[in-house]
Amino acid sequence: MPKRTSLKDAKRVETADDLGDVVQDKREGWRATAAKARRRQRRYTKRMTNEIARLAQEGVDKTDE
Repeated sequence: MPKRTSLKDAKRVETADDLGDVVQDKREGWRATAAKARRRQRRYTKRMTNEIARLAQEGVDKTDE
């Protein structure tokens, strides 16, 4: 079973296309319906996107100092 991607893996994303490759749901086959699996993926992708934005902002803040 693949491991669920950690938010720490956001550092591995360099382009928007990489986001789909990084985000994995280890319980994809266990979800009750396909709709619930898609919803979980959307939520997790959103969390990853927010983490990437936070990392980018921290990088900008460090260069301003």
